[in-house]
Amino acid sequence: MFDFFKTLTDPESIIKYGGLALLLFVIFAETGLFVGFFLPGDNLVFIAGLLCAIKPELMNVSFPVLLISMMLAAIIGNMFGFWFGKKAGDTLHKRKDSFLFRKRHIEITKSYYEKHGGKTLILGRFLPIIRTFAPILAGAIKIDFKKFMLYNVIGSVLWIGSIGSIAFYLGKQFPQVENYLGYIFITLIALTAIPIVTAFLKNKKN
Repeated sequence: MFDFFKTLTDPESIIKYGGLALLLFVIFAETGLFVGFFLPGDNLVFIAGLLCAIKPELMNVSFPVLLISMMLAAIIGNMFGFWFGKKAGDTLHKRKDSFLFRKRHIEITKSYYEKHGGKTLILGRFLPIIRTFAPILAGAIKIDFKKFMLYNVIGSVLWIGSIGSIAFYLGKQFPQVENYLGYIFITLIALTAIPIVTAFLKNKKN
């Protein structure tokens, strides 16, 4: 079981051992289940696009099919998160912290909603933690479903389309980039962590 969860936190292992099915499940889980906030969403989308360019036999699908599949997984994941938030409602705020749930994640996401409104569903796609809890909170505060779906689709297309396409282009033009994945992952983590840390510190100060 430990080895399985370890695999879920390693983008390369997810694809190499689980293929497209596990790849899509992890994207769904990170965007639809509150226990999925620890999953490597950005890095996973990036490595999927990269491997599709330099090792197409590993992905076993064309790049357009890969992109569309990941977008659908992200859209459906958000829909599930919205449904869960709508059902759970106020109980989320009363829920005690556990190994897989932290109340501060809800508070950070709420501060983004207060600042950006429904656009949080688009902006949050590029931010870990926000990406997981934004659709759940949208359901909890009962955002109009049509409005939610509009932001959901736009956010999914922009998130998957941009990161996946950049990775695919880099893989085609510079195959040797595979040797620098560690540095790329660290950069992605740092860039996406800055807004989260800022929001957390601001929320704590308030």
